[in-house]
Amino acid sequence: MGAIRLNKVEKWFGTLQVIKGVDLEIGDGEFVIFVGPSGCGKSTLLRLISGLEETSRGAIEIDGKDVTALPPSGRGLSMVFQSYALYPHMSVRENVGFGLKTAGVPRDEIERKVSAAADVLKLGDYLDRRPKALSGGQRQRVAIGRAIVREPSAFLFDEPLSNLDAALRVEMRFEIARLHKSLGTTMIYVTHDQVEAMTLADKIVVLQSGRIEQVGSPRELYERPDNLFVAQFIGSPKMNVLPCSVEGDRFSLQGHGGGHYPHAGAAQTPVKLGIRPEHMAVVGEGEGHCSGTVEVAEYLGADTFLYVALDGLDTVLVRISGSDTVDEGSRIGLRFDETRMHFFDAEDRAVR
Repeated sequence: MGAIRLNKVEKWFGTLQVIKGVDLEIGDGEFVIFVGPSGCGKSTLLRLISGLEETSRGAIEIDGKDVTALPPSGRGLSMVFQSYALYPHMSVRENVGFGLKTAGVPRDEIERKVSAAADVLKLGDYLDRRPKALSGGQRQRVAIGRAIVREPSAFLFDEPLSNLDAALRVEMRFEIARLHKSLGTTMIYVTHDQVEAMTLADKIVVLQSGRIEQVGSPRELYERPDNLFVAQFIGSPKMNVLPCSVEGDRFSLQGHGGGHYPHAGAAQTPVKLGIRPEHMAVVGEGEGHCSGTVEVAEYLGADTFLYVALDGLDTVLVRISGSDTVDEGSRIGLRFDETRMHFFDAEDRAVR
């Protein structure tokens, strides 16, 4: 069992409050990712759950038991850090089983658990090697194996892939997703990379300045962000935002055309329109919702990114198929998918 509940959790460092009354429930077996910009409090929140940091106020429960005052060893959790923290003089077998050995677990049980973890992580051929003979991805798998053998109620990952190159990060994302599916154990994972969050999580917790901005599935956060911060943080490339005005059931852009406004009668007054790069189509100049000049065209193979300077407005990013060709310096129009537009009020709250 690995259900975790946070009730009005706060963390203060002297007079500085870094976690500001967080309430959160994590179900048994869920893969939950804490994501947000640097300094938002995601790693601190993970350390509070693990017991590595003392909770200033509030309560933390694991499987219904209040563990707020318990040390890390009493919480039944295993943590995987950004640094592999392997013993260089020990073999992979010894590194994975070291925690069990120091806990006095019998040798045959250690061997059984180390072998089982090696099978799950495909480390069987490397058990007698030392860390210096392993790649970065293999070393991270050894660190995960060390956590697995403890059979915790939940795994805590603190930016485990940030030291790997791009290709290894993709490989390890698959390995961690496969591991969660195989073990079915609760996992809490911290990252600043929203691509990792979107591809791995059952549930994403978006944090900013020590507070939760929104909790939901990757699809929920992408399609129905609660505010402008979440809308621009989730999704890559980020959402374009343009000033707009609304009258009745029509919206308009300054100096350009407009279209149907789907939230007529809503209590909030929208002042910004959000549209993702992939939800705009290139049309002829003067057609669609706005027009502008293509400043830069970035060909990336499957996609091409167009940076379009709109007349009287900001530059927007447009994502089109890599098979389409649009010349830099050309004049184009842009048509929005009106079923995919987002509107925000003066306080950056989503209008629905």
